Amino acid sequence: MQTYRTPDERFADLPDFSWEPRYADVADPDGGTLRMAWVEAGPADGPVALLLHGEPTWSFLYRKVMRVLADAGIRAVAPDLVGFGRSDKPLATTDHTFARHVEWVRELAFDHLHLSDVTLVGQDWGGLIGLRLVAEHPDRFARVVAANTGLPTGDHAMPELWWMFRNAVETADSLDIGRFVEAGCVRGLGDADRAAYDAPFPDEAAKAGPRVMPTLVPTTPDDPATAANRAAWEVLSRWEKPFLAAFSDGDPITGDMAPIIVGLVPGALELEHPRITHAGHFLQEDAGEELGRVVAEFMG
Repeated sequence: MQTYRTPDERFADLPDFSWEPRYADVADPDGGTLRMAWVEAGPADGPVALLLHGEPTWSFLYRKVMRVLADAGIRAVAPDLVGFGRSDKPLATTDHTFARHVEWVRELAFDHLHLSDVTLVGQDWGGLIGLRLVAEHPDRFARVVAANTGLPTGDHAMPELWWMFRNAVETADSLDIGRFVEAGCVRGLGDADRAAYDAPFPDEAAKAGPRVMPTLVPTTPDDPATAANRAAWEVLSRWEKPFLAAFSDGDPITGDMAPIIVGLVPGALELEHPRITHAGHFLQEDAGEELGRVVAEFMG
């Protein structure tokens, strides 16, 4: 597997993101290893929140959330998915599959970090991957926060806006990562923050992960990931531990998933689910402190 590793100097002077990166090696399917990165904030012995980002962001997305959680005595762990952030980036789109991304995060979280009694906070692909982990390793998780995410099986049509996004990502000659992130925010994105999202990708060839992830979302019932996602829903439909849907009011892609989750997951039925206002798809950018308070209160 050919990979790209972003030079460290690309991550110098990141705004409000001073946590030192940590690294572990996870297995690649060719018998080698890939380096995965993560950052932590808060006490090492605090209750654990596993913060999983999505497409095309990285752990930088959670900086505002992490500060709130750390102040509340929570150990906030934010990995970079393979292909994103400081993690190694396979150069072939065929190196990325839904199952591989689930396994890479599993290996980091459980085999290397030995996390247990975890609160998942998953947004976008962080939810797709994280909800699979919850269903496949329920003993590791205490509760779940689903934020602007879902777990598609291909049995229902995706919104037209999502198809437009997928087509734009697939066909762009040069993929402007910062612009795509900014398009998912309703409160704007400063120049320094936008540059931070561009930082992991100085080479166009390294963007295989961001380019391919939309194509890995199941859109037909015979998708390679559909069977595993359906099996996950079978588990989640019996999940009685606390399950919070913390969605924003300005995400036209995932907004319809909130009532579906609340109606299907037993652990969600008796909870009051927040609606985070004036926030887009990337609610961590638009309302990170508010999301952090929601998660801290939920864990408390």
